[in-house]
Amino acid sequence: MSGNAASGDHVGTDRFASDPAFAVHEGGKLSVSSTRSIGSIADLALTYTPGVARVSSAIAAEPDLARRFTWAPRVVAVVSDGTAVLGLGDIGPVASLPVMEGKACLFSEFAGLSAVPIVLATTDVDEIVETVAAIAPSFGGINLEDISAPRCFEIEARLRDRLDIPVMHDDQHGTAIVVLAALRNAARVVGRDLADLRVVVSGAGAAGVACTKILLEAGVGEIAVADSQGILHAGREVTGTKQWLVENTNRSGFAGTMAAALEGADVYLGVSGGSVPEAAIASMADDAIVFSLANPIPEVDPEMAARHAAVVATGRSDLPNQINNVLAFPGVFRGAIDAGATRITEEMKLAAASAIAGVVGEDLRADYIVPSPLDRRVATAVAEAVAACARDQGVTR
Repeated sequence: MSGNAASGDHVGTDRFASDPAFAVHEGGKLSVSSTRSIGSIADLALTYTPGVARVSSAIAAEPDLARRFTWAPRVVAVVSDGTAVLGLGDIGPVASLPVMEGKACLFSEFAGLSAVPIVLATTDVDEIVETVAAIAPSFGGINLEDISAPRCFEIEARLRDRLDIPVMHDDQHGTAIVVLAALRNAARVVGRDLADLRVVVSGAGAAGVACTKILLEAGVGEIAVADSQGILHAGREVTGTKQWLVENTNRSGFAGTMAAALEGADVYLGVSGGSVPEAAIASMADDAIVFSLANPIPEVDPEMAARHAAVVATGRSDLPNQINNVLAFPGVFRGAIDAGATRITEEMKLAAASAIAGVVGEDLRADYIVPSPLDRRVATAVAEAVAACARDQGVTR
């Protein structure tokens, strides 16, 4: 996938002429290009019939030959139903397509993988699972994107169980991987161990759940998670993934508000939107860490956070320490595909986080806890770490 397609009709172009974003998207951001030229009858006969029949027959007899003789193993499907797109919410499949095209561009640019946007005109879990499973033979990996919670949890789990190729919901796990990488390095900046940190997570949706899980797996000492009703605790009636959070977090049983939970906390992780008062941030422990990831408006004003916290990170590209999923997903899929992995395991995600943190190396400082999204070393480091982990775990073909 590369380049811009022909623009075709552009009714109403004058309305958008002053905005450079529309110029970049004119005609879409992707095209399909052939890797074989056809300049003679012999070329035609080998590229298509009759030569192609010999290749198809060989694959029919030995399906694993598809990994050598088709593009499928090196192509990722970027699948969305348009229900949780960026900060825009439920805008539907057609409006989500520019985002999915952009994701495909990032796969190509940073991992050298082709990717195809697939937007679905359904929000039914069963229909989505059946549709993705039906098209899976055309792809080497499935990147689920911008699917709202809690449906995203079931869709991912069912597809992971059903398919023998890597499946990952990036809004969950890409975010979680980069958050863990950033927190590892932020903890180094303030001279703390992960096991000593008390973390308050604002948001019990897809990103909040995934971040909580990976931080617990990495050994973070204490985590409390808040939704719109306050901190999740054993006394509340909840269902689904929130029940898992109740059972595995908030060991002290705190039952108050998120702002109250921040008193004395070491880390604030915001993945929900809204706003946090300055008094709550000021009440955190000395050398606090604030990750305020809502975009474009962080939950905690970055300038205000800097008055009280030793390390501040956001999701914004115009500020230091951007927590950007592009640091994770290209390398994760590249490594999994290179190794012939049949799934993406928790250990592979932890390996990816360590690799991202490691790229910073000795250049670590309070305003540089994660690499730049444009740092070309990152995808290579992540891919190598993920592939090695997959081989060590024996989850490869």
